[in-house]
Amino acid sequence: MKRTSERLAAIAPSATLAVDSKAKALKAAGENVVGFGAGEPDFPTPAHIVDAAADACRDPKNHRYSPAGGLPELKEAIAAKTLRDSGYEVEATQVLVTNGGKHAVYTAFAALCDPGDEVIVPAPYWTTYPESITLAGGVPVVVDTGDETGFKVTIDQLEAARTERTKVLLFVSPDNPSGAVYTPAEVRAIGEWAVEHGVWVITDEIYEHLVYGNHEFASMPTVVPDLAEQCLVVNGVAKTYAMTGWRVGWMIGPSDVVKASANFQSHATSNVCNVAQRATIAAVSGPLDDVEMMRSAFTRRGATMHRMLNDIEGVTCLEPQGAFYCFPNVTGLLGRDVGGRTASTTLELADLVLEQAKVAFVPGEAFGAPGYARFSFALGDDDLEEGVRRIAELFS
Repeated sequence: MKRTSERLAAIAPSATLAVDSKAKALKAAGENVVGFGAGEPDFPTPAHIVDAAADACRDPKNHRYSPAGGLPELKEAIAAKTLRDSGYEVEATQVLVTNGGKHAVYTAFAALCDPGDEVIVPAPYWTTYPESITLAGGVPVVVDTGDETGFKVTIDQLEAARTERTKVLLFVSPDNPSGAVYTPAEVRAIGEWAVEHGVWVITDEIYEHLVYGNHEFASMPTVVPDLAEQCLVVNGVAKTYAMTGWRVGWMIGPSDVVKASANFQSHATSNVCNVAQRATIAAVSGPLDDVEMMRSAFTRRGATMHRMLNDIEGVTCLEPQGAFYCFPNVTGLLGRDVGGRTASTTLELADLVLEQAKVAFVPGEAFGAPGYARFSFALGDDDLEEGVRRIAELFS
């Protein structure tokens, strides 16, 4: 008899967390490792949010169970924040508070997918998406994009992938790992395509505030109001407010879907930590000054990384438009002898670079995009420059 179910045994471990774990293990052993793997801001959570959590700890009402779908005050605050930041007007009954953005993603697919339902997934994609789809009984239908199209999927590609079993389109902008940001016109065209063909859209807006230069975030149900009844928005506080460890996210959608999802959550996890929910009220209701500070730093770091990566012979990199990643094409580094070793894949390349240069990045295979690599620039300027410099020297 098998010790674990086929469903769980088939889950691939998170490549991003695996890289980060290996880098941290080397650091713990005394190695001077520069890690470009983790997707989290290197800034502390803003003080007013921490203060709200400290106050919440002392309030006995937060020591008890609360509604499984989220504190009413937080759901109201998320609805207000959504209107303020993306122009999308929703009611508190359309909000489900989840244990982080990743939980919101899984819940969204669980709410929509029956066995065999197809979900169109543009690649490169965040590692968790296909696993969440499969666990929900859905079938990921991957549509490849590349640097030649700016990592953006086209209507023609979506139409070619659509079948009678297509239930959902996954849409992410700003994108992890590519850093691509769709223009409002591109968002509108895709939303109108979904409405025309009765395809649900799950749109992940976790990086909504992290856009650079002249690029502009656009929420699909805002620019295509007719999509609202067949759209789920997933979001959270992790990236915008440097709260990755607080584990609060949310899903927004039609009230009937949210009600069913809250019922599901009541059996799976019950309520999200009350203290973290109280901190999130302070985050989403407060000023965005700290967000502006972080975005300014990320703008500078992204520009530096982009320039330095492109200076490496064999590497080409598009300028990051959003999120905090560069996603260079590193095929020009494959097959080159480095200290007696050669890498034929980006998976092997990542291992080689970690071993010989003590620099960690996530290979493109983790995102369905062999030949590319994800470099997070959510780390200090000095470490960023040192890490890319080591790679340049390794292949010089």
